[in-house]
Amino acid sequence: MLPPARIGLGCVTFGREIDEAASYALLDHAWEHGVRHFDTAAAYSGGASETILGKWLASRKPEGITIATKILPPYDRIDIAPSLKRLGVDQIDLLYLHRWHDTALQAGAALEKLPVSRFGASNVTLDQLRALGPRFSVIQNNHNLAVSKVSDELRDYCATNEIAIVTYSPLGAGFLTGKHQNGVQAGSRFEIVPGHQDVYFHDAAYQRLARLEAVAKRSGHSQAHLALAWALNQPGIDTVLIGGRTTAQLDQAFAALEFDDPDIFAELAS
Repeated sequence: MLPPARIGLGCVTFGREIDEAASYALLDHAWEHGVRHFDTAAAYSGGASETILGKWLASRKPEGITIATKILPPYDRIDIAPSLKRLGVDQIDLLYLHRWHDTALQAGAALEKLPVSRFGASNVTLDQLRALGPRFSVIQNNHNLAVSKVSDELRDYCATNEIAIVTYSPLGAGFLTGKHQNGVQAGSRFEIVPGHQDVYFHDAAYQRLARLEAVAKRSGHSQAHLALAWALNQPGIDTVLIGGRTTAQLDQAFAALEFDDPDIFAELAS
């Protein structure tokens, strides 16, 4: 079974929540099931994620893939040599500005000199994307049932200007599974990165979680299955990044990709 390119593997857990062996298992499983988009960042685990991915690339030598990574500001002086070394590549397929910074507007000259095929922007607004100009052909934003930074206006702009949309956190870092309703679970993403709590632990997100719980109970599908299916079937989205710690979590996403019930999706988004 080869799932379409809508699924990419997010490597944020590598070196932080899972070790090299577990990371290799995820990478191998994703590759064997048709995933060809692998997403990391220089900031993930202080470079450990890039290093693990680079070792896997060297040992497996996969072809026909996209390797995406991200750099932090300031962007008026950019050095991707550390990322190239950790990944073991001469060129980056897709390089994101990891978050908005005013120096992005002066990054043109620095970007021109880089061995990069495509440039993208992560965690930016529509106005910021417009300001960046045509050099940027990909955007990566958070998008799930609880929290979304992908508006209809952003989708329309991207469609008109041939900008690909990549989304992440289809399960809201585990929030949409409902496991944190009685407090943050030990060892979870919300404990490891407490800043994520402010993104999800608020009334609007809890209201959407309650709706998901109700639809899951009525339909007989798990909350995780419905949340993943909703994210994977959103219009105008080119790739959804799936992360995790086990191959079973990837299989959960592959199964959700096959689910298509417009009535349930409409109910979830109402």
